[in-house]
Amino acid sequence: MRSAVVKIDPDILGGTPCFADTRVPVKTLFDYLEGGDNLDTFLDEFPSVKREQAVALLEESRQALLAA
Repeated sequence: MRSAVVKIDPDILGGTPCFADTRVPVKTLFDYLEGGDNLDTFLDEFPSVKREQAVALLEESRQALLAA
């Protein structure tokens, strides 16, 4: 998935996909949701991630799954 929401930079966390302009791995959002936390809890814990970024990531993921 290529988007403005996700950035992969070998100099940031060894190239782990992160939310753009942050050092927060996108996997962390999925881990929170899988663990039963809601989006607001994730955003409270990682204030550098904007709600719009998180929602866009979830929407892009949904679209990618439905397209497959």
